[in-house]
Amino acid sequence: MSKTKYSDKAQDKVGQVMHEFKAGKLKSSSGEKVTNRKQAIAIGISEAREAGLKVPPKKKN
Repeated sequence: MSKTKYSDKAQDKVGQVMHEFKAGKLKSSSGEKVTNRKQAIAIGISEAREAGLKVPPKKKN
């Protein structure tokens, strides 16, 4: 059974984004307030990826 591995710093980044989401301060790139939990997690992972942290590659369709 394999589990997707994220670095500790990537997990911290997602945690920071989720804190913003819960406080109602997280906004999407279009400036709209994020109301979906899955979208907030995706934003956190994306930001971690941009920062060069260890995050699994995007799924290919």
